[in-house]
Amino acid sequence: MTPVRSFHIPEGIAGERVDAALGRMLGFSRTAAAVLVTEGKVLIDGVAARKSDRVAADSWLEVALDDPQEQPLPDPEPIPGMSIVYDDEDLVVVDKPVGVAAHTSPGWAGPTVLSGLAGAGYRISTSGPPERKGIVHRLDVGTSGLMMVAKSELAYSVMKRAFKQRTVTKIYHALAQGHVEPMAGTIDAPIGRHPGRDFKFAVTADGKASVTHYEVIEMLPGACLLEVQLETGRTHQIRVHMSAVKHPLVGDLTYGADPTFAARVGMEHQWLHAVSLGFDHPRTGDPMMLSSEYPATLTEVLERLRG
Repeated sequence: MTPVRSFHIPEGIAGERVDAALGRMLGFSRTAAAVLVTEGKVLIDGVAARKSDRVAADSWLEVALDDPQEQPLPDPEPIPGMSIVYDDEDLVVVDKPVGVAAHTSPGWAGPTVLSGLAGAGYRISTSGPPERKGIVHRLDVGTSGLMMVAKSELAYSVMKRAFKQRTVTKIYHALAQGHVEPMAGTIDAPIGRHPGRDFKFAVTADGKASVTHYEVIEMLPGACLLEVQLETGRTHQIRVHMSAVKHPLVGDLTYGADPTFAARVGMEHQWLHAVSLGFDHPRTGDPMMLSSEYPATLTEVLERLRG
């Protein structure tokens, strides 16, 4: 039987033609990739691909290779500022700083959570696509806070299912421009790839169901601090939803934040922090709730506004 390799499409190549994406991910020519597609050896989400098809973020690419080559693991790289919040035989939960990606992807040469854990001597689950083994959910490079990685195969299977079934509590704090009204509510709007910009997402009629609950916890001059709970987990969900209601996150220039206001308060990325993660332990079933404090950069912005 011909071995089949599966890949999760990272954001960095979303929107590319399938032959180009396959070539970049496997490291061979676009022509060779096109031959695999023509021979029916490439599937996108279980459907045979055509050379003109374009890959979408969070899709699965399957390719039958007669001589598959292992992709290298990320080089060990201890990361200053990344701390361990919880650790046992099944799970490790990190407090991720801004400027660190969850995993390697085309176009990203910076540090990753996986390389940081490898550099600290952690052994991670071998489950999952090669470039993101053990990762059960992700945070954007510009978002700080709690992120879980599975160490055992049991934890990977159970926690992936828990995130998919929405039984994990994910709470963020976000600083939005302006004063959001009403002060508590739900944004229920489908999210899909932006029609004009491959690296962005937007509220679209044919997007995936996306639900964000929010509550204002502090009013500030020109902005408000929100507590946000995600019911779903789409890429850039909070950023897209807040932009859609005309209250982009402070510093989030990609989604319409005011650059003058961002410069005045000293924000060079979106003000967004994953403060709480609640779940049932994959082995014991015990309820767990982990929390994270704001990093200094976010606290300083709040102090400037309060002052």
